[in-house]
Amino acid sequence: MDSSRPAIEIEHLHYSYGRAEAVRDLSLTVEAGRCYGFFGRNGAGKTTTIKCLLNLLRPQRGQVRVFGLDPGKQEVEVKRLLAYVPDQVAFYPWMSIRETLDYLASFRANWNRKIEQELLARFGLNAAQRTGSLSKGQRTQVALVAAVCPETDLLVLDEPTSGLDPIVRREFIEAVIGAYQQGVPGRRTIFVSTHLISEFEGLIDEFTIVDGGRAVLTLDADQARERFQKIRARFIEPPLEIDLKAALRVRRDGRELELIANGSGAELMERLRQHHPEALTTESLTLEEIFVATLKS
Repeated sequence: MDSSRPAIEIEHLHYSYGRAEAVRDLSLTVEAGRCYGFFGRNGAGKTTTIKCLLNLLRPQRGQVRVFGLDPGKQEVEVKRLLAYVPDQVAFYPWMSIRETLDYLASFRANWNRKIEQELLARFGLNAAQRTGSLSKGQRTQVALVAAVCPETDLLVLDEPTSGLDPIVRREFIEAVIGAYQQGVPGRRTIFVSTHLISEFEGLIDEFTIVDGGRAVLTLDADQARERFQKIRARFIEPPLEIDLKAALRVRRDGRELELIANGSGAELMERLRQHHPEALTTESLTLEEIFVATLKS
């Protein structure tokens, strides 16, 4: 593996199912050691993009690279470097969890048995239970164990917590994601597609929002929180006309105004101050609020 190369490079990717364009001219770069969020509504093209990364689909136009390697031409090398949890998990139903993990471990050069035992215990999974009798959430848990134990350089997650209850989701994020990246700080990379954005708030370093197969926003998470602001103002009397064209969104409620600013927070604050509000506050948006504001604008 070339450690100087980005973990993922996608350039002008295009993929259609018949006349339906799933991914349209998508480009993004994920630097090694980052936790990268890939956000979008259902049908936005997230899973299709991931399948192109894994060579489950061949790009119709454009290209993808994983650590500088072409998944279509160097599939074995690429798959040695990554682990993947799909949005729909399936195992051989006649196998037990123990047999399933041993089977998957047989394809890997490395398998951390200590982490395996810790995660099985933390999730409360019985290794003797057959996978055919597991719930959707339990199958997802087994898939997560199987993805983390090889300790690959790239972890690709497609809606990894969608089948888990809230308590287990928190366990997953704290135990699995945290432990995975802490194993080799600055080297291991996570590419996570999720609609449960708030649960990954403190982990995401950078993100791309896709809509209709196109990237509509790519930002460093800290820069995004500085750029997107929620401004609230309250006046003694309902305010007269104020020029708020620079706001992404404006909500009026009697004497109160609530604005969403995208890089224009200072300008809007100054305009509001000129009308002498009795209260004026500002706060950064969460990543989920940024996602909603971007797609509604």
